[in-house]
Amino acid sequence: MHWFFTGRLSVDKITVKIANLSPSLQGIKLVQLSDFHYDGLRLSEEMLEEAIAVTNEAEPDLILLTGDYVTDDPTPINQLALRLKYLQSRYGIFAVLGNHDIHYSHSQTLITKALTSIGVNVLWNEIAYPLGHELPIVGLADYWSKEFHPASVMNKLDPTTPRIVLSHNPDTAKILEQWRVDLQLSGHTHGGHIVLPGIGPVVYHYKKLLKKAPRKLRRWVPFLLGDCSKVVRYWEWAQGFHQVTNNQLYVNRGLGTYRPGRLFCPPEVTVITLT
Repeated sequence: MHWFFTGRLSVDKITVKIANLSPSLQGIKLVQLSDFHYDGLRLSEEMLEEAIAVTNEAEPDLILLTGDYVTDDPTPINQLALRLKYLQSRYGIFAVLGNHDIHYSHSQTLITKALTSIGVNVLWNEIAYPLGHELPIVGLADYWSKEFHPASVMNKLDPTTPRIVLSHNPDTAKILEQWRVDLQLSGHTHGGHIVLPGIGPVVYHYKKLLKKAPRKLRRWVPFLLGDCSKVVRYWEWAQGFHQVTNNQLYVNRGLGTYRPGRLFCPPEVTVITLT
């Protein structure tokens, strides 16, 4: 989709405090990319190329991908993988899948195989230790899959151990409150697409808008088509940093864009420094 409808790519830089972070990991830099929706329509080659370039310019220690690489048809993942292979990081690339990545029965296998072929570590209810055992990376199955069972993974970790959790859908933050989550990285919402300064994502107020919006307008604005709670329940977590009880959540606005486009909600590459 042309940048006129999406807005220019935004590189959002944040610093996140991790309790009891090992001194050897102070200043570790992560880059998060999410919601590519690479299907020939929702993400331009120019935007993707720029996202890869700014990621590499950040010189990250670790790159984390939080799902929805395609929209429905999984076959474009092969072309996307040819582009993502140029991503560079010190300790590798780790990823989870999103709901669009399991749309068909063969989607998960095809997408996992394509990403694995370029060295991306796809986590599905798994724990990885690219930064050492002082800071494990947990990758959960997608919330809408039948295999979303966080207890089977989270209970394997010592409660005193800091950890980063990758989970495509931010709604999972509510479920994960029962465990320690020093930083959860999610996507899925695209930031709400249309945001009003001082008000926030318009989708958060969709029920009132739905009653007033003309039917012709509803066809062009996805969140006016029906119940947005089916997409995500906690729209107040649509983008940015949030404190969820004792845990921390960051929601990336993603790179792909649905019609009619974005307003004050640009595509995002997130650079995260841990302290």
